[in-house]
Amino acid sequence: MDKYNVIFHIDEFAKGGMVLNNILNLILDMGEENLEIEMVANGDAVKVLLKGKEFQPMLEQLASKKVRFYACANSLRNLKIEKEQLYDFVDVVPAGVGELVRKQALGWAYIRP
Repeated sequence: MDKYNVIFHIDEFAKGGMVLNNILNLILDMGEENLEIEMVANGDAVKVLLKGKEFQPMLEQLASKKVRFYACANSLRNLKIEKEQLYDFVDVVPAGVGELVRKQALGWAYIRP
């Protein structure tokens, strides 16, 4: 069986807990071996990915389950956040919306809680 490819989009910091819980619930429902999951953060949601903040335990748990996290370079620049302030498992993409378009064009399921 092929894996299900799912991309989660978050652009509001206030939805951080909900999005991370949605990702965990999907993994629990379908099994991590059946999924390829990415989360793209833009806008003030990039703050969810800051080291040492409230979301650290959940981010580390999900990263250990091979969830990939991406932060929008434009949002980081606008908020004056440096890459070094993010977890090592977070990659930076030039534009969060560009990453979303590319994944959807490849057939990824798009989730935006």
